[in-house]
Amino acid sequence: MSGWLQRNRSTLVIGLATLAALLVAVLLGGGPRTGADHDPENPGARGARALAQVLADEGVDVAIVRSAAALENQSLDADTTVVVTSPENLGQSTADRLRAATRDSTTVVVGAAPGATEALGIDAPATSSTPQGLQDGDCTDTGLGDLSDLSIEVDAAASYATTAGCFPSDTGWALASAGDGLALLGAAGIVENDQVLRADNAAVALRLLGQHPRLVWYVPSLDDLVGDDGVGVRSLLPRWLTPALWLLGLAMIAVIWWRGRRLGALAVEPLPVTVRSLETTEARGRLYRSTSARGHAADALRRSTRHDLSTHLRLPTSDVDALVRDVAVRLDRPASDIDALIGERATAPATDHELIRLAAALAELDREVPRT
Repeated sequence: MSGWLQRNRSTLVIGLATLAALLVAVLLGGGPRTGADHDPENPGARGARALAQVLADEGVDVAIVRSAAALENQSLDADTTVVVTSPENLGQSTADRLRAATRDSTTVVVGAAPGATEALGIDAPATSSTPQGLQDGDCTDTGLGDLSDLSIEVDAAASYATTAGCFPSDTGWALASAGDGLALLGAAGIVENDQVLRADNAAVALRLLGQHPRLVWYVPSLDDLVGDDGVGVRSLLPRWLTPALWLLGLAMIAVIWWRGRRLGALAVEPLPVTVRSLETTEARGRLYRSTSARGHAADALRRSTRHDLSTHLRLPTSDVDALVRDVAVRLDRPASDIDALIGERATAPATDHELIRLAAALAELDREVPRT
């Protein structure tokens, strides 16, 4: 058993590392609801748990809903702000239900992609922008609040080209008004846990989401989609697939580094390389010994002896029976004894001592035949 473990150690290590990576990926992906970007219960760097807790501490009634039915069951009026995160999960049906449910309230869509704006019926094509440094408020729509005295730091390069908004770039506004109480927050990074304290990100987020005493945080679910809703390939993949692929990649890199370090650096040698026959014989002998391949070693010795005897007696190498008879006649020995030494069906040695005795007997036979 120990020999098998020694020979298959590398395979076992790779298999265990892969299994561990998959287990960790499944455990990390066990809570898909709290692992999404801008999720109010996600404590990670790209989550929004810090902002949700601060709003609750400031007296805002924060309710988190994760389905279209739960949103429709909420009492949404003019004193309610509805913030929508993960808008890429919206389909046409859930977008229509969202607009119908939030008809009397203020709605803020965080990080709306082109597909989401199209589903919401917003004529505000998303364009890319790479602003440098801070972006000043410079609001052109007072309906978004008094944000002109604030500045935000934007890491995402998304802004929405609409008729009015705040925080302008060369292509549009990072916070844009889409009319009917609907606002598009293209600078989604200002609500994230690791960016909310940069510049005036926290102040802008609190003013935008805390403008009413009640906040409903809506995280759309793919379970609400119907057959006619268009979804992307990414939305159909399980959430744990990405961390699983990362862990598998890291595990493979670790195995490659481990094996490469074990083998050492490559040795450069001019070709062709001349290897002495003695070194080759000794290396093959050590290989046979390490695997206890006495049968292979005995066959190699017998083939070499048959070749030498056939050359000396001028007999074909393929006719082993004729070689056995000729050697037996020349040495005046029984053919059965010669066949036990050089025959193709001769018994393989069971121990190292038997192999040594066979090698000595073949060497003596190789010396006797030329003397006859």
